[in-house]
Amino acid sequence: MIVTDIVQIENIALGREIVQTRFACDLKKCKGACCTIESDYGAPLLDEEIETISKVLEIVKEYLPEKHKRIIDKKGFFEKKDNKLMTTSVENRACVFVNYENGIAKCGIEKAFFDGKTNFRKPISCHLFPIRVENFGGDVLRYEEFEECSPALKKGKKENINLVNFLEESLIRKFGKKWFTKLKGFTDKINAIT
Repeated sequence: MIVTDIVQIENIALGREIVQTRFACDLKKCKGACCTIESDYGAPLLDEEIETISKVLEIVKEYLPEKHKRIIDKKGFFEKKDNKLMTTSVENRACVFVNYENGIAKCGIEKAFFDGKTNFRKPISCHLFPIRVENFGGDVLRYEEFEECSPALKKGKKENINLVNFLEESLIRKFGKKWFTKLKGFTDKINAIT
């Protein structure tokens, strides 16, 4: 079987590295770096997520540091840059929804979800990380590699967990179970011969 650089599952294209990369977050080592990567940009947001987060914002703010609450009150929780919606960035580093537990950056939205206070887990871009979804006349998935995620690559390799399996829940959330089953079947075939 020949594997090209781009794989097509139904109407969604994805880079081959997504089906071949071993990956499993190691929060003890990375300290939640995906939530605090230095950048002018926060996490990408969908239009519909703005309304959803707005409805649970007061609940979520209970989980945030005072500084982040003040920034939300002053600037809001999202901004538009280069015609894209994203969470507000604190000092060009942390997402405004970051809360810290034992020195590890975690999502305040997700914490509220796990505590049963909201049914919205977190923005899909965060749930899918390190996969990014671009639109080029249809969804195109790409693996975004960061040095900060090197512990996840080591752990994934050591425990033989590939990126598709690691992100199963978020991929099903975004694209549905039927699509994920096709992707998983393809991934299993590729990984059996590589």
